[in-house]
Amino acid sequence: MNRNSVKRLFTCHRLQRSFIGMSIAAAITLNAPLQASQTIDPPKIQIAILLDTSNSMDGLIDQTRNQLWQVVNEFSSVKQDGVTPILEIALFEYGNDSNPASAGHVRQLSQFTRELDAVSEGLFSLDTNGGSEFSGYAIKTAVDSLQWSRSESDIKTIFIAGNESFDQGPVSYRQAIEMAASYGISINTIHAGTYQEGIDDAWKNAALLAGGEYLSIDANQQVVHIEAPQDEEIAALNDQLNQTYIPYGNDGAVKLERQLKQDALSSDISSGLLAKRAKSKSSSFYRNSTWDLVDAFKDGEVDQDALTQLEEESLPEPMQGLSATEKLGYVQDKADQRARIQQRISDLSLSRDVFVAEKKQERVAAAPSIGDALTEAVRKEASRKNFIFE
Repeated sequence: MNRNSVKRLFTCHRLQRSFIGMSIAAAITLNAPLQASQTIDPPKIQIAILLDTSNSMDGLIDQTRNQLWQVVNEFSSVKQDGVTPILEIALFEYGNDSNPASAGHVRQLSQFTRELDAVSEGLFSLDTNGGSEFSGYAIKTAVDSLQWSRSESDIKTIFIAGNESFDQGPVSYRQAIEMAASYGISINTIHAGTYQEGIDDAWKNAALLAGGEYLSIDANQQVVHIEAPQDEEIAALNDQLNQTYIPYGNDGAVKLERQLKQDALSSDISSGLLAKRAKSKSSSFYRNSTWDLVDAFKDGEVDQDALTQLEEESLPEPMQGLSATEKLGYVQDKADQRARIQQRISDLSLSRDVFVAEKKQERVAAAPSIGDALTEAVRKEASRKNFIFE
């Protein structure tokens, strides 16, 4: 294989160097679970969530915790021109007096990340206090501090949710919206209160100016997770799925522990919520290449050279002392196991979705929640940018 051929096949320069002339690595790339990315950059869905965490917003936070995985699952089948996109989510809180006034009482909990457990961890860490709800300042912070895509065909959107007047603080929301528009970022406003109150407090006007959607929700509505016959098997498969992760590097073990903790938090709420999370973990949106060797090989973050150069103490105990060939085989085995487990979870999730849909028909329709608002707004923007839900 010559260098030009390699460049057409692999995007990562490290893969370009390492796979040339390496028969073992070449063999691995023929196996689908560890195949490297194609040269075409995949489209992106970038979502920044800005939550009001002032005293009255406990229900809003709880809804978001309960519906993160449902929102992820809503978009797991989306494609643009036949290509599956990358999902990146960032999380901020605002309106909390525990955060410095010099930062507008705004705090960033995560940059844009594909490690969705980091977002879940951030949501479960939130509590309420105060506050001084400076919407314009929060939007400006998100625009300034995040690495937004430069592609006009990508979805780039901010969701800001709260309940006080939108026109507060040292930064005009109009100025912040103008700044966002210069990057092609839309802004969707979610008012936790009545529709008319949101109009009176400029939430609707902000969305109109920003090219986004205005939605009102009942923040105190409890999210109900319907339990299904498939939940027990999905939970068992989720435990098996966790066994396929290979932590590496300085914080691999810590992030594996984070994964397990987010499972436990979901399970404590409902077996239905854990089932939704397991479905997300079986989708292409759930990636952990910074700490898991299976995803790292798949995404081109680690190649054969890098694997052999990793210090033994940065690898899990079963891999320590193995030869280069044995290490590659170990990673491949875990990738194969993961693919089989994820497929079974996906199959069960399809039948589970049918069961849940039937049960929902028997219930009185609930008022819109923040998950409904997020889904509705992103779907509308997706349709404008040639994203297709399969």
